[in-house]
Amino acid sequence: MSNIPSLEDLMKAGVHFGHQRSKWYPKMERFIFTEKNNIHVINLEETQKQLAKAYEFIAQTVATGGTILFVGTKRQAQEIVKDAALSCGMPYVVYRWLGGTLTNAASVLGLVKKYRKLKEDKATGALAKFTKKEQLDIDREIERLETIVGGIEKLDKIPDVMFIVDMKKEKTAVQECLRKKVPFIAICDTNVNPDLTDYPIPGNDDATSSIKILVTSIAAAINDARQQNDKAGEGKTVGEIKENAEVPQLPKNKTFKPATKE
Repeated sequence: MSNIPSLEDLMKAGVHFGHQRSKWYPKMERFIFTEKNNIHVINLEETQKQLAKAYEFIAQTVATGGTILFVGTKRQAQEIVKDAALSCGMPYVVYRWLGGTLTNAASVLGLVKKYRKLKEDKATGALAKFTKKEQLDIDREIERLETIVGGIEKLDKIPDVMFIVDMKKEKTAVQECLRKKVPFIAICDTNVNPDLTDYPIPGNDDATSSIKILVTSIAAAINDARQQNDKAGEGKTVGEIKENAEVPQLPKNKTFKPATKE
């Protein structure tokens, strides 16, 4: 299993800084350590525990060949999420969540197919038969589709799991996950409902340094799980690997009791 960031590293990255008390979501109480200057301080030991659970689920997902879609469209998260997803060979959405990506997958995957075809035609010179104006129009269409579906170019079905940086920002994606029963891991600041996600990771979802340490740790967990899976599969057939792989399981009990304040 990939190494979980130390408490010192998490603190240096500012993962413990939550929102003002007036903006908090009561169900986050179990992940809050204290309150200072009207700002909630997240319990980083809980962050580590939740990361461990997420890592275990990631290992199960990777073992069965599952796809994890990274989602982070807020400005300070875009490059971090894109780089992390590329580093572990997973798809990503960093500009805008296209409504219906999960609930109307046929249409969205149709756009992906169109994008791949246009790129292929351009690379092979198949567009030479068109006029310069037509080629310019096609180039503009490729650029438009790059922004919309470039990060999910390799998707050919709904992702098995999603990793979401900010649940409030990505509320449409969250709603689609719940509707289609797609499990997801999410960074949960003190202003969101952690019970909506299968694997909440309590942490600051606004600071660049906090986003980076948490997102890169998830990418590292994926790469580590893939390496472990490759080692375990040495000398085995594809059928044997799939037969022995553990199928990802959702938490059986998602009912939590808030911590009691003294």
